[in-house]
Amino acid sequence: MTRNWIEFPKVEGQTSRQAHADLPQGTYEREIGRDGFFGPAAHIYHRHPPTGWTSFEGPLKPRAFDAKAAAGSGTPLDGAALLTNAHCAIAIWSCNAAMPHLVRDADGDLLLFVHQGAGDLFCDFGHMPYRDGDYILLPRGTMWRLEPSVPTTALQIEARNGGFKLPDRGLLGPHAQFDPAALETPALDEKFAGQHSGEWSVRVKRRDQFSVITYPFNPLDAVGWKGNLAPVKLNWRDIRPVMSHRYHLPPSVHATFVADRFVVCTFVPRPIESDPGALKVPFFHSNDDFDEVIFYHAGDFFSRDNIRPGMVTFHPSGFTHGPHPKAFATGAKAARTMTDEVAVMVDTRDALDMEAPARAQEDPAYADSWKSK
Repeated sequence: MTRNWIEFPKVEGQTSRQAHADLPQGTYEREIGRDGFFGPAAHIYHRHPPTGWTSFEGPLKPRAFDAKAAAGSGTPLDGAALLTNAHCAIAIWSCNAAMPHLVRDADGDLLLFVHQGAGDLFCDFGHMPYRDGDYILLPRGTMWRLEPSVPTTALQIEARNGGFKLPDRGLLGPHAQFDPAALETPALDEKFAGQHSGEWSVRVKRRDQFSVITYPFNPLDAVGWKGNLAPVKLNWRDIRPVMSHRYHLPPSVHATFVADRFVVCTFVPRPIESDPGALKVPFFHSNDDFDEVIFYHAGDFFSRDNIRPGMVTFHPSGFTHGPHPKAFATGAKAARTMTDEVAVMVDTRDALDMEAPARAQEDPAYADSWKSK
């Protein structure tokens, strides 16, 4: 049976003709939406900032923590868990030397984002160099290992019992954001053929338990492969952001990968809206269907104060999200013409649990950072 949202666009009181632009004098716009900016929405115009609280207590409060400080030097797949639910697991780990064994995730696809470092990845399909800013998508069941040439720290996003796909670009066409030709795959090259061929073990994760399979040879011994399933690599520098000079677009337009119950977006440098009446910072919004996680990779994060590269902010669904007061004031003055941030956002339909390594690095004063100074 087809189901439709109840839709009856109405206007009551003082409003703007266009969302996120030309707000009534002295008001703050708040968007209440469903389905992560894809469903019905209403815009409410307030006299006071929707994030102008004097205190915020309880498990729902916004949180920030230093993810990089939580990264241990353990093996990929058993790195420091940060945020988890039944469908998504976000972790971080560091790898400073060549891995002496292979790993395989039998629980779901893995998406790595290289925060720092460079080196070589070896897998069933061949060899692929990597550098900072690379996404590396490893299909479920892929055997792989790293040989860093520069100590490497990576954010790891697991699609538990699922996989990653590309979002539908719709009217924008298939080449929007990045051309599929920008996706790189492993090569069966000299480096791959020149690997050590002695005894190798494979650490396999299934249902969050590890098994070890040992071979008297290197199982990465392919001489050829064909098909339409393979690891792929994409660097944020190859992403061309969708933008409008007259209208602040919702974060959903920056979707890079989608899974069954969550989406991964990438924020990269872009021109700031130039139309005099357009909002120039993210709009206040109550997106109560999704938890929001942002990993800050590089640059100056224009909607947040006191956030450094390597940190994560975690905003559970259920309260209004929005820019810090200083960022909002800077946007109102149109003091900047470009953003300078690179960040990875994960929006999950299901509530996330904050794990012990993240809690140990938490900034307890983060919820107070929206207070007017």
